[in-house]
Amino acid sequence: MQLASDIVVLLIALLHVYILVLEMFLWERPAGLRAFNQTPESARASKTLAANQGLYNGFLAAGLGWGLVLGTAGSSVRLFFLGCVLVAGTYGGLTASRKIVFIQALPAAIGMGLTWACRL
Repeated sequence: MQLASDIVVLLIALLHVYILVLEMFLWERPAGLRAFNQTPESARASKTLAANQGLYNGFLAAGLGWGLVLGTAGSSVRLFFLGCVLVAGTYGGLTASRKIVFIQALPAAIGMGLTWACRL
């Protein structure tokens, strides 16, 4: 069960690194435009906001990585950061795009469940 938890948390952390790259460095490029369904004009106008969002995604990835490095002693750290991802994914799903629930919130909930089960 611990291995499954570690893998899910690692995948979520890597997803947030990918989102960081898209939002901070590729926002106005074809990959960023496609990923977020942006026009070049809207991307140009929102570039600073996107970079800020990317930075926050980097903090989520760093926190999840920290929890992984701590091993089983890091379960509280993992649960905290997975909870942050769950809240952000739920909010994004309600306000921006429903697919965010499946990309962020659902994996975070699964990661939380696995992490919690390892604590029992």
